[in-house]
Amino acid sequence: MNLTVAGLTARALLGRRRLLLLLPMPLLLVGLTLIGVATSDDARAWAPGVLGSLGLGVILPLTALIVGSSVLGLEIEDGTITHILAKPLPRSEIIVAKLVVAWLVTTAATAVPLAIAGAITEGGSLAIGLFLGALVGGLAYTAFFLALSLMSRRPVAIGLVYIMLWENLLVTFVSGARALSIQQYALTFADRLSGSDLLTSNLAPLTAAILAAAFIALGTVLATARLRSFALTGETS
Repeated sequence: MNLTVAGLTARALLGRRRLLLLLPMPLLLVGLTLIGVATSDDARAWAPGVLGSLGLGVILPLTALIVGSSVLGLEIEDGTITHILAKPLPRSEIIVAKLVVAWLVTTAATAVPLAIAGAITEGGSLAIGLFLGALVGGLAYTAFFLALSLMSRRPVAIGLVYIMLWENLLVTFVSGARALSIQQYALTFADRLSGSDLLTSNLAPLTAAILAAAFIALGTVLATARLRSFALTGETS
């Protein structure tokens, strides 16, 4: 990983106004958790919806979409990508640096609040499970959305279709769709590692691990290949 590219990416990303969009979501998650704990004696009445459906199913992928599509997408839009491509750097180093920064920002904005919400709800085991589930899911999401930002002019629109229609609608009615749902991978890790009955997963842990690794590897390879062709053509499709 190229530390110079990573540093420049972090400064550019953290200085963007778009990053402000990330702040309300973790606050909402923790706030709803506090309300749930204060108003209900039985966490099973509200925790699956707040921690699972909202936290892992909406906040995690939306955050990864905003961050993952920005680390290279904004540079392509304003033309500053040419400054990076003009340097004699392997394209794989650029992609890995961008991916790591996007992953760390996504982790800070989602995995940490989820861990806090889990600790408030049930204690340390749920906190650890949610943190690690979001950690794995965040990496898979950011790799996917980073590649999407290089392969399409409308990565946010396509990403929203994937999140809302595929992961939160189709998966409900078609069990086979769960195999291609990053949300299900994150939920599986959170469920099995926490041992809590507040989360319910439908995939075997080994299956989830293999498919999550496939998403991460495929996204990284596709993004690297696309960036190489971008250096030659100067445009995206």
